[in-house]
Amino acid sequence: MKHETKGMLVGFIGIFIFSLTLPVTKIAVEILNPYFLCFARALLAGILAGAYLIYTKAPIPDAKQIRQFAIVALGVVFVFPLFINIAMTTGEASHAGVILGIMPLATVVAGVLLFHERPSFGFWMSALTGCALVCTYAYLNSEGGFRYTDLLLLIACAANGIAYAIGGNLSRTMNAKQVISWTLVLSLPINLLGSAFTFQESYFMAGTTIWISFLYLGIFSMFVGFFFWYGGMAIGGISRVSQVQLLQPFCTLLASAILVSEPITLMNILFAGLVITTVMIGRQMLVRRAQTV
Repeated sequence: MKHETKGMLVGFIGIFIFSLTLPVTKIAVEILNPYFLCFARALLAGILAGAYLIYTKAPIPDAKQIRQFAIVALGVVFVFPLFINIAMTTGEASHAGVILGIMPLATVVAGVLLFHERPSFGFWMSALTGCALVCTYAYLNSEGGFRYTDLLLLIACAANGIAYAIGGNLSRTMNAKQVISWTLVLSLPINLLGSAFTFQESYFMAGTTIWISFLYLGIFSMFVGFFFWYGGMAIGGISRVSQVQLLQPFCTLLASAILVSEPITLMNILFAGLVITTVMIGRQMLVRRAQTV
């Protein structure tokens, strides 16, 4: 098997893991408080990450890297999970999956703004078109109005894009798997305190499905998925393997139909396709890479 093919297969496993996050979150927040779920799943992932760093004897990051990890944690560990948790208490996972389909483009935009990359005019047109499509979908799919959860999802998308861009920049000088691991480990004190303060005794009575969902979010969505995702790009190359991320909205639509019985509508499919097409075009536009910051 060619390296590119193997890399795409490994990378797709990571994307498939991530695509289940929204419907699984919707199941978990039926009982678990969105704040507890945010802190506790990161706490679980942080414990696993700590074990990984000890096992691999990873070097201690310097002060500059720690500051960057703090920004990555703000997006990946706190803002993104918390905001999608809140959104899933009332919104549909399929709806959110389409809106978050713009996230790959948000990551590139963040890289442009933070690291002085130079995109073409065509790239900016693609980015603006993608944003317009997402806003149009949110408006039409909400019976002629925007929901506050749509704003939460867009903020989550922006925060994750910034975190991914900074994490990607860190990955140019250190092992990519260590980036997510150190991010989680450095967040452990906050997540430990947050989990303790938001835990409720009623959670002991939560059913098996709720705790399986929690374990999935903590072990796979927050930790293992990144290993497959980064591993696939290491094997097959970033530019080629990253294209499988375009399948994530469609995987989320399918998972939402299976796990939480949400219908797959023509509007979902149409706008998911349009958003992904925009992302594909944007990625083909010229972006001159700056030096590592």
